[in-house]
Amino acid sequence: MYKMKDWHISRTIALLTVLVVGCMQRTVAQLNTVSRYDVSWNSQSLHAGESMPCGGGDIGLNVWVEQGDLLFYISRSGTFDENNAMLKQGRVRIKLSSGPVSSDGFVQQLKLQQGYVNIRDANTDIDIWVDVFHPVIHVDVKHTTPVKVTATYESWRYQDHLITDNRECRTNSYKRLQSFPVITYKDDISFRGNEVLFYHRNRADVQDIFNYTVDHEGMNAVKGELYDPLRNNTFGGIMRGVQMIAAGVDSGKYADAAFYAWSLQSKQPVRRQQLMIGLEVAQAESLDTWMQALQQTMLQAERNVLADRRKTIQWWKDFWERSYITIDSKDSAAVTAGRNYQLFRYMLGCNAYGQWPTKFNGGLFTFDPRYVNEDLHFSPDFRLWGGGTMTAQNQRLVYYPFLRSGDFDMMKAQFDFYLRTKRNAELRSATYWQHAGACFTEQIENFGLPNIFEYELKRPAGADPGVEYNAWLEYQWETVFEFCLMMLEVNSYTGVSQPEHLAFIESCLTFYDEHYRQLARKRGVRELNEQGQYILFPTSAAETFKMAYNSTTVIAALKVIVERMLALPENQQDTLRSKKLLQLQERIPPIALTAFEGHQTIAPAQVWERVQNSEAPQLYPVFPWGIYGMGKPGLDIARNTWEYDPHVVKYRSHVGWRQYNIFAARLGLTAEASHYTQLKFADGPHRFPAFWGPGFDWTPDHNWGGSAMSGLQEMLLQTDGKKIYLLPAWPATWNAVFKLHAPYNTIIEGQVVNGKATVLKVTPASRKADIIIL
Repeated sequence: MYKMKDWHISRTIALLTVLVVGCMQRTVAQLNTVSRYDVSWNSQSLHAGESMPCGGGDIGLNVWVEQGDLLFYISRSGTFDENNAMLKQGRVRIKLSSGPVSSDGFVQQLKLQQGYVNIRDANTDIDIWVDVFHPVIHVDVKHTTPVKVTATYESWRYQDHLITDNRECRTNSYKRLQSFPVITYKDDISFRGNEVLFYHRNRADVQDIFNYTVDHEGMNAVKGELYDPLRNNTFGGIMRGVQMIAAGVDSGKYADAAFYAWSLQSKQPVRRQQLMIGLEVAQAESLDTWMQALQQTMLQAERNVLADRRKTIQWWKDFWERSYITIDSKDSAAVTAGRNYQLFRYMLGCNAYGQWPTKFNGGLFTFDPRYVNEDLHFSPDFRLWGGGTMTAQNQRLVYYPFLRSGDFDMMKAQFDFYLRTKRNAELRSATYWQHAGACFTEQIENFGLPNIFEYELKRPAGADPGVEYNAWLEYQWETVFEFCLMMLEVNSYTGVSQPEHLAFIESCLTFYDEHYRQLARKRGVRELNEQGQYILFPTSAAETFKMAYNSTTVIAALKVIVERMLALPENQQDTLRSKKLLQLQERIPPIALTAFEGHQTIAPAQVWERVQNSEAPQLYPVFPWGIYGMGKPGLDIARNTWEYDPHVVKYRSHVGWRQYNIFAARLGLTAEASHYTQLKFADGPHRFPAFWGPGFDWTPDHNWGGSAMSGLQEMLLQTDGKKIYLLPAWPATWNAVFKLHAPYNTIIEGQVVNGKATVLKVTPASRKADIIIL
């Protein structure tokens, strides 16, 4: 085992810290308006459900003070175990020899502008921050008199855990108990000198969910070609402090999980105690390799604490200056919407640079499940809908608002998820149907194959081996096109060509072209209808209208993606690709229309067999596809769909992934857009206002927050080609200051006063001519 060296921070660092603090104070004096939304609590929390988010890079902390102890959970992107659960990295508890953090003068504050949490009482001042550029957590404790600080690493994974409750399996990819034991394997935790080392390394000698899925989905013939993110996945870290020494092992119980605790303590009383927790996650061929990378992370952090904090503060400053929406109004719900928009954007910013996308079902900020649902008595690792499973219908809503906020670099993790799994999706098509193209299902694993228990093991004889035997998910393959749209949008917004994105999109289109012509040939002589168009059967309109013929969500996706590909600049075009795209375009059938109460509306499909869920795919041509909307033909048809379609009307709501606020904004329905947006952005049920949910998923519900953000953005600004519409659905009583992004490298900074928009600045200035104020 690689031996870590002891470390020290010199007096020079202490002196430089004074300079940084002074620099921070000057920065504070120049804050933009985001500081008005700092969250401050003047009383301690009752439990982890009353925690506050803190993070950076790809690390998230839940921070709270309970009975005078400072605690925080640690989460990081990519911590997938053998069962594809996304495991937390543990819990840290801070105690002072002077006694618990006092309620006298107590303040816990999230400092948005600088991206850190400060906790203080009459004698204590503690900063907790995460380095954006290196996976290191910093805790800086200051006290008016010398004290000893005890930092304890707590883990509930100190022994193997046999799962015995069906519901607990929902946190991994098995989803229910099996005929064999489903075990969460223990971590390795120990003192290494005067530090605590903790890690989980996926075992090679046990069956993991990747191999189980490949075996039972009939993909063994190509197993050697498949991307496997679980093999040798190793994650964990080191906790150590300046002049802190090992202080023993203890045990206890928090909420529903027993834990073991490894403590470090100040060697002697000090006025200031610094603590670092360095993390590492990698598919390392050996543990020594992983340890060496972790050691290098810690050595870099030790040498550059002040410079790293300075860079982290600057990153958050730039983040907030890149985009914002602040709202002033006599309507308190509107003001709350403006605040919670910023708070949720902060939570998204904490996974700016993760290898894996921000999960819709809690992101990096889940906590003990009993504080979400009192009937669920499981460990803090628990979340519904799995850790490595990606539900595309939900994930898309997390990532759409990144476009208007200009956070393009933060979309890379979501795009890379698809790029990494593209080959696996193509091998599905080749294995099951012997044709080309990438087939992505709903409820997809982080290795690109369907979740095995949505795929279903008990399948009738003769069932198509490439189709999930699932009433909600069968034939729902079109959601991937929404991520194709985001890729094309980033191209449009930035002007930066990504050849790998275009190849990915082409593969997704190829699947539909080849597969539906093949299905038609199996049913009859012709592969196209009498108009030379695709016979898109069976398809699905989201999860709702099943066994559909000519699904509207499929047709809208194909139509827009092909048009956008053909509209790419010449330097991004390929002659053979363009020829194929033109052929595809000719084969796309029209979107079906119907009527209710004498009003023409958009149909979810031409025909369908059953209604399975409660989505509104009739309005997907409005959002995300933008075929109908402000300034476009057929706006009356889309508004009729909102008003008269009985299914659309029945399920209007703001909860979870419902996107009626976005539909209303796109349709220019100001009263409805503001109503549903205010409901979306109302404070959640937990102490931190932007911890929404569980909705249909889990808490914090990130697709709830993402859809709320998109709706507010669309109320302010919409685009159609080069046209930029301002205030298409903005209430006259909401005053605002905003900075949003638009295609063609355009930034609009403006304000709204008494219903009138004043454009303060448009970059580039030439784009001001394209702005239409409504």
